[in-house]
Order: sequence, then structure tokens, then C-alpha cells
Amino acid sequence: MQFDDDARLDTSEVQDVRGSRIPGGRATIGGGLAGLIALLLGLFFGVGPDQLGLSSGNDQPAATSSSLAQVQQSCRTGQDANAKDDCRMVAVVNSVQDFWSQEFQDRGGRYTRSPTVFFSQQVGTACGTATSSVGPFYCPGDRKVYLDLGFFNELRTKFGASGGPFAQAYVVAHEYGHHVQDLMGTLGRSQDGRQGANSNAVRVELQADCYAGVWAHHATTTKDESTGRPLITSLTNADIRDGLDAAAAVGDDRIQERFQGRVTPETWTHGSAQQRQQWFYQGYRTGDMARCNTFR
Repeated sequence: MQFDDDARLDTSEVQDVRGSRIPGGRATIGGGLAGLIALLLGLFFGVGPDQLGLSSGNDQPAATSSSLAQVQQSCRTGQDANAKDDCRMVAVVNSVQDFWSQEFQDRGGRYTRSPTVFFSQQVGTACGTATSSVGPFYCPGDRKVYLDLGFFNELRTKFGASGGPFAQAYVVAHEYGHHVQDLMGTLGRSQDGRQGANSNAVRVELQADCYAGVWAHHATTTKDESTGRPLITSLTNADIRDGLDAAAAVGDDRIQERFQGRVTPETWTHGSAQQRQQWFYQGYRTGDMARCNTFR
């Protein structure tokens, strides 16, 4: 996965609050029983922690700007994205949102851009206070994606994924799939409180995987506004394999087998490894969001 060295990154689409303290009190989730429940429920690549009953009991705090502001200082060009993990994530966010902006326009709609928040350890959101144990998530309350970059190490060490730059990009693109669902009014289907292989919760997650694949299909042809050329210049078959491997690693069946020693489909919230790979590849193969109807 390579970026155009001369492209200018839009760091306004990323809020870097790593190193910040959370206003409004301490977090009430993460670690211990809560962290274990979160892990086994397959919350990774999901939506806000309030949906798991893991929100803080305090007033909903907002993320504050970090004095470090690392990405604003160091992530300026595509060359930076090729060299640094956090800058790569900025570039992926730019590419994903450029694509969806054009896609909505082509379909007669309007895409509202959503910031990604980089945090470390814990963060306050409109969905409650979350710790890193929640994994990447989208909060519909403030329409932001939240990501602790340390998760990518856990994706390899704890979940057995092969890793790689595109595995990371898949995670980000999946979360923006939830944002697309939010804008289209389909995200709320996961709110009926049901679990299981055929639940709406699973269907929502699989559709977000498919939308991630749709972006991947168009990634090397989506033009960057600063240059008029694609921001992503190369995406190989090996990159796609890394994405498929990451999708499988966080399938409910894989997580349950690894951490509880048995598979219980009646408690699934995200879908099996095979389903997650299938729907990501469906989006990648067709490049058509209309082929991502997981609710049929």
C-alpha cells in the first residue's frame, strides 16, 4: 500500500488527543470483568460503548485537544504517510472520506465528513467514556471514529492477524462504514438488543465490512483534492489478503474459540470469520454499495 509522496494530507479530519486527560471524571469501563465481557462480545470494529452497556455514569465528556497534537505537526504529505503509522491513518481517513463524498454526490446525496480521534488509554465521547480495551469504534452521538493506534499491535499479538498497512486501513474503513450507515439511517437497526448469527447487529457489522471493501475497490482511483491524482497509488493482492486476514481474525467464532474455548453463535454480534471475509470481498469485487444489502 503506497501513497502519492506529493499529496498534502488534510489533518483537520483527525483529532489527536493522545496524552490528554478526560474531563468529567474517571472512566468506568475497561480491564477486569468489563474488559473481558467487551472482548468476548466481539466489540472490535463496532459502534459506541453505550451499546454494550459500558458507558461512564458521568456526564458525557468530550475529547479535549492534546497539547501534543502529533499528527498536525508531523503528518503533512503522502511521503509522511508512507513512513509513519499515524500519518498513514490520516491518509486513509482522507481517502475513505474523499471516496464517500463523491459516492454520495453521484447518488444525489450529501456526505457529512466525520473526524477520527486518536486517543491513548481512555477517551470521553458522546457515547460515554471508553478505554482502549473497547477497540476501535464509531460513536453515533458525535459522529466520530475513535482509535487507539496500539490496537493494531493487539490485532497481531492477541488475535493472530498477519497485520500490515492495509489491515490497519481495513479497520478504519470499516468504522467509516458505520458512519455511512448512520447517515443513511440503517445503523439503528442494530439497536434492537438481539444477538446471534442472524441478528441485525451482525448484519450491520457485515455491511460495514462490505462498505470497507467498496472503498478498497476504488482506493487507487479516488482523486485527492490537493493534487487531482489518487492519494493511494498502489494496492496489491497481498494488501487485500492482509485485509481479509484481519477480517477473519475478528470474527465472532475466532474470538470465542480463542478466548472462551467454544463457539456460541447465539451470542454473535459481528459475524463469523467466513462471513466477514465474504462481505468485505463482496464490496471489493463489485465496488458497488448497492451490493452490500446484508438485510435480505
